[in-house]
Amino acid sequence: MHILVPVKRVVDYNVKVRVKADGTGVDTTGVKMSMNPFDEVAVEQAVRLREKGIATKVTVVTCGAPIAQDVLRTGLAMGADAAILVDTGASPAAMDSLGVARVLQALVQREQIGLVLCGKQAIDDDLGAVGPMLAAFLDWPQAISVGRLAAEGGQLMVSCDGDQGLEQMSLPLPAVLSVDLRLCDPRTISLPNMMKAKKAVITTLPLAELGPVPAARSSVVAVTEPPARQAGVRVPDVDTLIERLKSLPALQPAN
Repeated sequence: MHILVPVKRVVDYNVKVRVKADGTGVDTTGVKMSMNPFDEVAVEQAVRLREKGIATKVTVVTCGAPIAQDVLRTGLAMGADAAILVDTGASPAAMDSLGVARVLQALVQREQIGLVLCGKQAIDDDLGAVGPMLAAFLDWPQAISVGRLAAEGGQLMVSCDGDQGLEQMSLPLPAVLSVDLRLCDPRTISLPNMMKAKKAVITTLPLAELGPVPAARSSVVAVTEPPARQAGVRVPDVDTLIERLKSLPALQPAN
């Protein structure tokens, strides 16, 4: 079984995000970039499935400019067998989740993929739309927010977050899984693997080679800093706390 893991290049989660002065986006000048943490978990799980003999090959893929090769090399250093960069040209922001899902659909069919493992969401936009869209385009079963995964007799046994707790499901292959951070802990990359990944060959595919991509249906209108958090209030006793809560606008009776 060939596993495909889409990964995204985002601002490192340890970096404090700054908004551009004109409000058009996030300032990434001189900022450390890294692989989306949810995607990192997906890569780790895919490598573990290959190590157990359940999968035969793991390929990581990203859509973007050539600079995005750094996250692909991270995936190779973690144990992925191959990496593909879908070169979107000078304006990768023109692609939204729908466009990325269409590109992955073409790639899945081209590479004869048996399982897609992707992060539940990206930490830059928190959309989590690519996995479900890809499953719909492929007409494959899907599971979202996967926190446990086991393969038994050609079936995937998964545990997912549900509205009323954890949901246990069995899915046939091929399938698309969007994984949560709880699924596993990514391994520490060793120096030899890091050096080996720096020399590895990354396949670059022009965006046009994977077929037409629909025009983006959404765009960022403006980006602003979140409002400053108000200081807390200390109350002397429980009765005062209850009175303060009753005075909150959210708890006032509707007119």
